[in-house]
Formats: sequence, C-alpha cells, structure tokens
Amino acid sequence: HQGYIEPQNASALWNADGNITIWTSTQGAFTARDAIAGILDVPVSKIKVVPMEIGGGFGGKIPVYLEPLAALLSQKTGQPVKMIMARDEVFQCTGPTSGTNIKVKIGATKDGKLVAADAYLAYEAGAYPGAMVGAGAQCIFAPYDIENMKVDGYDVVVNKPKTAAYRAPAAPNAAFAGEAVIDEIAQKLGMDPIEFRLLNASKEGTRRVDGPIFPKVGNIECLEAARNSDQYKSKLEGPHRGRGIASGFWFNIGLQSSCSIGVNDDGTITLVEGSTDIGGSRASIAMQAAEVLGIAAEDVRPSVGDTDSVGYTFLTGGSRTTFATGWAAHDCAQDVVQKMIERAATIWDISIENVEFADGEFQHKSDPALKMTFKELAGKLNGSGGPISSQVSVDPKGAGGAFSTHIVDVEVDPETGKVTILDYTAIQDAGKAIHPSYVEGQMQGAVVQGIGWALNEEYYFNQDGQMANSSFLDYRMPTSLDLPMISTIIVEVANPGHPYGVRGVGEVPIVPPMAAIANAIHNAMGIRMNQLPMSPGVILEALWEKDGQQAAD
Repeated sequence: HQGYIEPQNASALWNADGNITIWTSTQGAFTARDAIAGILDVPVSKIKVVPMEIGGGFGGKIPVYLEPLAALLSQKTGQPVKMIMARDEVFQCTGPTSGTNIKVKIGATKDGKLVAADAYLAYEAGAYPGAMVGAGAQCIFAPYDIENMKVDGYDVVVNKPKTAAYRAPAAPNAAFAGEAVIDEIAQKLGMDPIEFRLLNASKEGTRRVDGPIFPKVGNIECLEAARNSDQYKSKLEGPHRGRGIASGFWFNIGLQSSCSIGVNDDGTITLVEGSTDIGGSRASIAMQAAEVLGIAAEDVRPSVGDTDSVGYTFLTGGSRTTFATGWAAHDCAQDVVQKMIERAATIWDISIENVEFADGEFQHKSDPALKMTFKELAGKLNGSGGPISSQVSVDPKGAGGAFSTHIVDVEVDPETGKVTILDYTAIQDAGKAIHPSYVEGQMQGAVVQGIGWALNEEYYFNQDGQMANSSFLDYRMPTSLDLPMISTIIVEVANPGHPYGVRGVGEVPIVPPMAAIANAIHNAMGIRMNQLPMSPGVILEALWEKDGQQAAD
C-alpha cells in the first residue's frame, strides 16, 4: 500500500443553487472534478474542487472515494458535510499496488552481449479490470539494448480490493524479476554486474519493447557514476554480507498543465498553478518562472489553484509536475516578459524591436541610458496602461524518461533470516535538477518505500477474505531504526524535450530497490529470492531449502 499518513477525506457543500464545492485531499483537482461530475450526473461547471494540502499520495489519492458521498449527504441535509476514512478503511478500500506473477527469460552470448529477452507478466487488478501491467511491460527491459524482445502482459481480475497506482506503478515488480535474471547472467559469465550492464545499456537510439526510440538519456552515465561511487569502490567485509546492484526505468509523462502569473507593483509576482504539490513542486515551478523573469525565486509567490481559478491541469502523477507544469510556468513567464517589453517601449516611446531583455533588465538596444530592472518597470505598470498578467496552458510531449541505478549492502542473520541494510547509494538522471535538495529527498524517500516493499510490507487475508493487518501497527513499514544513511548521486543529462532539460524524478527511484536488495541477499547467502516481501521467514525457508533441510511447520 502507498502508506500515506493522512487518510482520504472530503468536505462538501451543495448549495441551493445547485453549485457544489468540494474540499479534498487529492492528487488532481480537475480529474477529481470530472469523476465527481460523471458519478453525480451534473455539469462540470457546477462543481468546484479545492485541493487541500496533502499528507502523502504516491498515486493512492488519484481516485475519488468520499467526495461524491459527501456531496450527496450535503444535498440531503442542506448542510456542509465532512467525511474521513478510518485507517482500516484506507487499507481495505483504497487500493494497494498489484500482486504479480512474472516469468523472465534472457539470452546472452558468451562474451556478455544480450541477444534476446522474453517476459510473461500477470498483474492483479482486483475486482475490476485496470491493472498497470502495460507500464510494467514498457519498463521491464528498458535499461538494456536487446535486439529481440517479447513481452506478454495480462490484466487479471481477482476477488480482492481494486488496485491503484503506486509510485511508478508496475515497474518495481517488473524490475524485481528482470534485474534478478540480469544479475544471474552476469554471475554465470563471471562479469562485474555494473560492467555487464554497461556493455548492454540502452542509450540514444535504442528501441524500447513497446516501440518508442530513446532520445538522449542518462542510463550509461548513471552506471558510470555507480561504478565510480565511494560505496562501490569500497570493500565489503564480514560474514553473511553482500552487495547488490539494480537498474530501473520510468517513462514519465507530460499532458496538460496551466499556469497564471500576475506582476505586482513591488516587483514580485503571484503565480497560480493547477498541480497539487506533493513533493515540493511549487518551489521548482516558481524557480523556473523566476529564471525566465530574471528575478529571485523568493520574489515568486506560488500557490495551487482550485478548479475555478486556473486552467485545466492533469493530475499530479507520472513524474510530470516539474516537467509539464514547470513548462507552463516557463511559457507564462515568457509571455509576461513580452508584455513588459511592449510596456517599456510605450514608456520610452520607441518601437518594440529596440527593446531587449536579459538578466532581469529591460534596455534600449542602442541607448544604454534607457534601462529598467524588472522591479522598476513593475512599479510603473499601473501608471502606464494597467497591470500585466498572463495565463498559459500547455500539453507538452517529450517527457524523456529517466533511469536510476542503485547499490545496496546488506547483512543477513542466518539464524533469524533478518536482513539489515548497511549502506545504500541511489544514482539517478534528473535531466536538470531544478531544486537539488528536493531531488535528493525524492530519491531517498523512494528508497525507504522500496526497502519496506522488499523486506516487510504485504497484505494478509484471513480465511474469510478479510484483511488481517489493516493498521500501521500490523502493516510493517520501515522506520528510521531500519535504515542507513542513504547517499545520493544526481546525474544531469539534459532532456532535449524540455526548455531546461528537466526529467521527472519522483517515481524512478522506487524501481530498483527490491531488485538490488534481492541481488545483495544472493551475494551474501547464495540464495536467489523470487518473491516479495523477503521477510525473515521467507529467507529462512530459502536457506533451509539450500541446505537440504525441511522447512519448519
């Protein structure tokens, strides 16, 4: 499960005039509005969705659950209504990621060149179709340049809760299977796992199994950074310790985003965008606008608008926000610059062609005496024709995709099966890290979730089909006591499909951890793990099987 701290909640007011206002914790105000309109059979224009500060999402707060119910109760009572899910309801009703069954076969020559790959992917959808198996199929072999590939994917309906998106949905499961086979081949050939991956790494011009050809990507650069990292160059000593490597890919998306900017007379700007902020995206969006305008990021006041105050914006997900909504902010800021150039020309009584803008300053091309800073011109707007503002909507393509390589050192207790994470390094191509510390936070947070997924987290169903561990007490997530310092290395290979070279960063770092940990366990104990989570009991059974012992009852 996504494991967000804040449960699903919604407040609604259905007025006598038929207008509905909904305040909710959501990853997409506009997509929620459209879903609510369809469920209630009312025009979209009658619904205003106000996205609240969100206490975690990771894909789980894309669907609507309580919003239509709160609206109907408000209509019946004539009063505002607030609904909040209990924690057990969150676990039972809001959709975990898919359980999967994956089979992978990969062929290589004796000199280490991968020549063919085949995968069978079956993903649980829950009670209704719609598993993210397609995303898993796209990602499973993406880190490698393989001439012959085949992937069969199946969306399997089962009598369990409907699944939902969870951070790079379907890709971590696929990587867990694919990277284990890659590691096994490297071992059989006696090759270093990073050198083997470098030999076969996908790059610009490589065709993905689902058809697209990679533009410039940073897969090789990530592997080289991993090879040169302090952790990989260090010696791992001690019994029952092992080191694992894994690579991962997430394709990222673009889609629709909107942004509006108003210039204030003190030289600051007010920026309203439509993407819910669940990872610090307001800062990265503000910084892109500030870069265009030549002002400090602190002079930008960013906020997330409701569905009545900004143009249509697709949901926050798919690692799209800094890429797509940042692009909207970039284009909106450029429009503001053009309008201010026109205003400067009016004030100076010269033609627009004679005004240039650079580094936050407007200047006459041939008369150095005629110049104004952005702040100075902003102070003259109301007295020279009125305020300046802009609103831009974009639908960008070329999200570019992102790669990541992870290194993990583990220690396995052969008596208990407990795995301790000793050291961890995550390497990732961010294209251009707009806010590096936020990028590092995304990488580290995803690793933490990946460690939980690898070692502890799972749903238990009793004989009556009820979930038996629907609380944070029983659903075991990592704490700070379970984690080492997670080192990060940001690689910047500019995405040619973005004005600043941005690639989405939020999802790809959760793709490699499970595979890397499994490979480290194999390196430590000689057992190849093929199921998740790799809990102490599962590891003990694997050790007993390796030693020819019968598993305990």
